[in-house]
Amino acid sequence: MRSITVLSGGVGGATFLRGLLHGVRRGLVPGVDSDAEVTVVANTADDIWLHGLKVCPDLDTVMYTLGGGIDPERGWGRTAETWHAKEELAAYGVEPTWFGLGDRDIATHLVRTQMLDAGYPLSAVTAALCRRWLTPVLGDGVELLPMTDERVETHVVIDDPESGPEGVERKAVHFQEYWIRHQASVTAHAVVPIGIEDARPGPGVVEAITEADLVIVPPSNPVVSVGTILGVPGVREAIAATSAPVVGVSGIIGQDHVRGMARQLLEVIGVEVSAAGVAEHYGARAYGGVLDGWLVDTTDAASVDRVTAAGLRCRAVPLWMIDHDATADMAAAALDLVR
Repeated sequence: MRSITVLSGGVGGATFLRGLLHGVRRGLVPGVDSDAEVTVVANTADDIWLHGLKVCPDLDTVMYTLGGGIDPERGWGRTAETWHAKEELAAYGVEPTWFGLGDRDIATHLVRTQMLDAGYPLSAVTAALCRRWLTPVLGDGVELLPMTDERVETHVVIDDPESGPEGVERKAVHFQEYWIRHQASVTAHAVVPIGIEDARPGPGVVEAITEADLVIVPPSNPVVSVGTILGVPGVREAIAATSAPVVGVSGIIGQDHVRGMARQLLEVIGVEVSAAGVAEHYGARAYGGVLDGWLVDTTDAASVDRVTAAGLRCRAVPLWMIDHDATADMAAAALDLVR
């Protein structure tokens, strides 16, 4: 096997990718060549414009993680980061103050914005940024692709925390405001990826799926990460058309997310918060869904029969990504499930 494509969000997907590459390069994933190419199709619906800069949280998290520049404690942003620019902007009273751009991180956003302003599409900008971060570390064996070059931004309809005594009002806020400012703690009613109907898969995205030997859905958020990638017109069709097996890894363990806000957002869209519930949400390719196989954690072993009944191959294995070897074992189990 020489070609693997991964549909990734931010922290969870990036962590899985790091373990996957660790396993592939060291021969820990049986059946995969040690020099196999790995293509990452990353969510861009979390992107936001701040202070005149284009910020792409999931693209940057994958890029920094695989390139060795991620802050290991936070799982996002640059290592050895400082926050002087954020503090100065706050001193001027510039909003928003709830989203901070680190001093080192700002360089990435400045370069990206300058290139976009010069007319380059996001895919070309991402390739240029990766020549600094990925090529020196991984050579040409890893490619990071935005899901689309078009502007897509996820908004969440919430109860306005500032509603007056006359009653609770609803408003739509950018996903980043829902997650960072409100910590996903306010009541949400809908998730709306604005612009997705008019988006097209980015250059290379369809080919990365249709020409792969294996497609993996990592433990990324099924609503606002993988869900938005799948929402780009043409992506589901590519998954339906590929001859490669498509296997997913549950990010829900024991009725809750491992990290993030998947539980809250699954509830918003009416999906049961469980490994089996997410498997049924994705669905089996044999019945119009997107998966052939689904890994659940050993904690959720009782759900294997239910997932199997939904038309998916399923197995319970340890899914806590405690280190690179453990994550590589997850990747090996995913391949073995659908081989």
